[in-house]
Amino acid sequence: MSETREFKLPDVGEGLTEAEIVSWKVKPGDAVKVNDIVVEIETAKSLVELPCPFGGTVAELMVPEGETVAVGTPIISVSTGAGAAAPAAAAPAAKAAPDESAIETPPDDQAIEPGLIGGPAPGGRTSVLVGYGPRTTEAKRRPRKGAGGGVSSAAARQDVNAAFSTGAVQAPEVPAEEAEPAAPVVPAAPVVPAAYASPQPIRALAKPPVRKLAKDLGVDINTIAPSGPGGVVTRADVEAVANGAAPAPAAVVPTRAPGADETRIPVKGVRKMTAQAMVSSAFTAPHVTEWVTLDVSRTMRFVKRLRQQREFRDVKVSPLLVIAKAVCLAVRRTPEVNATWDEAAGEIVLKHYVNLGIAAATPRGLVVPNVKNADQLSLRELADALGELVATARSGKTQPAEMAGGTFTITNVGVFGVDSGTPILNPGETGILAVGAIRKQPWVVGNRIRPRDVTTLALSFDHRVVDGEQGSRFLADVAELLEDPAAALLY
Repeated sequence: MSETREFKLPDVGEGLTEAEIVSWKVKPGDAVKVNDIVVEIETAKSLVELPCPFGGTVAELMVPEGETVAVGTPIISVSTGAGAAAPAAAAPAAKAAPDESAIETPPDDQAIEPGLIGGPAPGGRTSVLVGYGPRTTEAKRRPRKGAGGGVSSAAARQDVNAAFSTGAVQAPEVPAEEAEPAAPVVPAAPVVPAAYASPQPIRALAKPPVRKLAKDLGVDINTIAPSGPGGVVTRADVEAVANGAAPAPAAVVPTRAPGADETRIPVKGVRKMTAQAMVSSAFTAPHVTEWVTLDVSRTMRFVKRLRQQREFRDVKVSPLLVIAKAVCLAVRRTPEVNATWDEAAGEIVLKHYVNLGIAAATPRGLVVPNVKNADQLSLRELADALGELVATARSGKTQPAEMAGGTFTITNVGVFGVDSGTPILNPGETGILAVGAIRKQPWVVGNRIRPRDVTTLALSFDHRVVDGEQGSRFLADVAELLEDPAAALLY
């Protein structure tokens, strides 16, 4: 006898209370196993793929794509046990799902340990993700959008059946020996529930090695235009996107409706979190910003030499790498810029490590992942860490843990051709450095005017922690290291 179990939206860490359903990876009737990815959600900090904690047959998608729900809300139901079978819409003449589709029960000597996926957790709950599980409290379920009040109501299932019969939605393939002759169907207007409609396929067709390559390169394989036979994404397709030869995933730009005088964009996810953090920082920490314009010609020559070194040939080397190293070195002489103001304790907390944040603009908003213990890394290790950080951020896969615990931030506005700006502190940090565009400009060298590579740095700091003398010394140290990278030998 089958049993229907509901999977509730778990707390994916750091006290997040809600998430948006971005895309479903399954549909009613699909067979799922323990730890199969069933849904992609967007929290206030990142995109997260959720695995199913039990196996069986998908009975209902309880929340449509695009809706934001609270932690503890049931989002999908799965029929488990020997009697679980796919609905008629999935395969009208197919055999019933075998018992193996249900969750596998390990023998007594191989029982799943408490706290692991599929195993028991304190309070009788089922662990959803390693390290955390659903909260014991249940949030009140929000009303679902759309007519009929639910994604998987009887009417919605009838609509899906009609869509399958008209060819609007492709039904799962049935082996020839199991399929029954189908009667001619008169084409009709396809009717598909809005919750199932998607501009992209739920899952791209690709071989496992190609999927792994896309993951390693930070490319969303579901956004790649396939060139292989039968619509299969090939290795060449992935490499083309990664190298910029093919269009990469882009942000969804709201289009203006005909005759509309304004467009409203919902504030949610990463952008909502960023807005709240910036307001809190701007009106909590007293900001001071100092500027310095400097000649970085020697840094540019140093970068060019690094690119020719055998050790750096397979990694991206840019001025940002040298700037990041200069910040880590300058922090040693002015540790106050790498500190935290503890209001509750009435203390200034000096950090003896540098978790260097790099502000990255993504299609979903601004994120600031950080390189852990950046001050302990060699130049090559720092280059590897920065390359991985940027690739992950651009793919939208930055996890909350990668953005937590930052101590100092660099924002490179120069990539947009901007000379500099007055950056706002990342909440909880004391300093942030804005790096402007590097341009050829006339510069006085030895009483003569010569073309040089010039840029402007702007340092914002919390004046409760850093006074003018300390902030000026730190900025001067960074400038000295960029004007002459050899000065690093003095630190």
